[in-house]
Amino acid sequence: MSKRVLTTESGAPVADNQNSATAGVGGPLLLQDQHLLEKLARFNRERIPERVVHARGSGAYGYFEVTDDVTAYTKADFLGEVGKKTETFLRFSTVADSLGGADAVRDPRGFALKFYTEEGNYDLVGNNTPVFFIKDPIKFPDFIHSQKRDPFTGKQEPDNVWDFWAHAPEATHQITWLMGDRGIPASYRHMNGYGSHTYQWTNEAGEAFFVKYHFKTNQGIRSLSAEQAAELVGKDANSHQTDLLQAIERGVNPSWTLYVQIMPAAEAAEYRFNPFDLTKVWPHSDYPLQRVGRLVLDRNPENVFAEVEQAAFSPNNFVPGIGPSPDKMLQGRLFAYADAHRYRLGVNHTLLPVNAPKATTAQNYGRDGAMALRNGSRHDKNYEPNSYQGPAQTDAALSAPLAIHGWTGTHEAPAHTKDDDFFQAGELYRLMSEDEKKRLIANIAGGLSQVSREDVIEKNLAHFAAADADYGKRVREAVEALRED
Repeated sequence: MSKRVLTTESGAPVADNQNSATAGVGGPLLLQDQHLLEKLARFNRERIPERVVHARGSGAYGYFEVTDDVTAYTKADFLGEVGKKTETFLRFSTVADSLGGADAVRDPRGFALKFYTEEGNYDLVGNNTPVFFIKDPIKFPDFIHSQKRDPFTGKQEPDNVWDFWAHAPEATHQITWLMGDRGIPASYRHMNGYGSHTYQWTNEAGEAFFVKYHFKTNQGIRSLSAEQAAELVGKDANSHQTDLLQAIERGVNPSWTLYVQIMPAAEAAEYRFNPFDLTKVWPHSDYPLQRVGRLVLDRNPENVFAEVEQAAFSPNNFVPGIGPSPDKMLQGRLFAYADAHRYRLGVNHTLLPVNAPKATTAQNYGRDGAMALRNGSRHDKNYEPNSYQGPAQTDAALSAPLAIHGWTGTHEAPAHTKDDDFFQAGELYRLMSEDEKKRLIANIAGGLSQVSREDVIEKNLAHFAAADADYGKRVREAVEALRED
């Protein structure tokens, strides 16, 4: 077997990869040493800007298999036949910390899923919680700034975290999730995933339905207490990455069962909760879970940088039969996610293997730009319409149109009969066992007691009391006890 030859990036053979060229033995380096300069220059550029949020992630390939007929609700081809399989890529992540953070921390987890369908890539970007802290994207940069490292101290500050939450009463529901027993998953395999947002499905007849996605882990829910998590971080900061990688390498392929909640579009206006409010859930008693299929992860990436760090998910990547809803947070993300990838990876990030369609071919008039890999030939025109058989529009809408009415302006979301910021948080609290309540109270009090301003503490205590009188009373007592110590 012949020995492979090391070359420069231009393909020239490298004579010596152990010693730099010098002016005589022991002399200074030579600027003409092209191999040395190329290696150092490339090394300086090995990293790209990390994601502002969801920076720390893990991922794996797999497939989605349809197990139940949902063609009455959507014309999406990849959901069109029981037994049909579609290749997928799933990226898990923490939200607040940087790329160098730890896995076993109290933080929501990203659950971003790319379906490589025959009608193009469909990206479903969600979390491991069915709700979120805010309901309007204009507050998102402020929210993230409050949770990230403080510009002066360089670490997350309880004053910032709880001050923002004090002024965002709609966060009470998600805080109750985050500070509860599921706030620190034991692994990525042992948590649920949710689309979180409300999406629209459209069937062949043009009928519209609003849906919520629920990926239920088939490994069972397992979570860590704050004490267990602290111990695990000390042993292996990469615990979730390690677990996912090793499980798949052993052939223990994690899986999730996909269920959806389906609401006929006509019922949305009169529903007791605003169905497009990301801080709210739809109770299962109102809209039961309906099974759709099974997601299985069975292959690890060969290169984490190329396939996890450069993976780009955009919730505006829809396919026929699936579209957006009036969910304001979703509407904001339709722009923000794709724009983040253009900034981090460049305008041609969709040509990278992990992001490119696999079951079809992208055909459009996007050309040029940095690292362009698809520029066309002399016969390909870069405008449309044209007379040269270039790709043309289908005139078939991907989803049903959304009705709009009223005046433009910066409106608050419309109020439904049960739309307040605290009702569902109280419902969640009352569902908990006594032991779960004790741990929830301890987790909240542990952070809130460190806040330096009494008015910020009082505002947050008022939110928990508004959700449930017992909830508020117990948090107050726990905070006061810790502040007296």
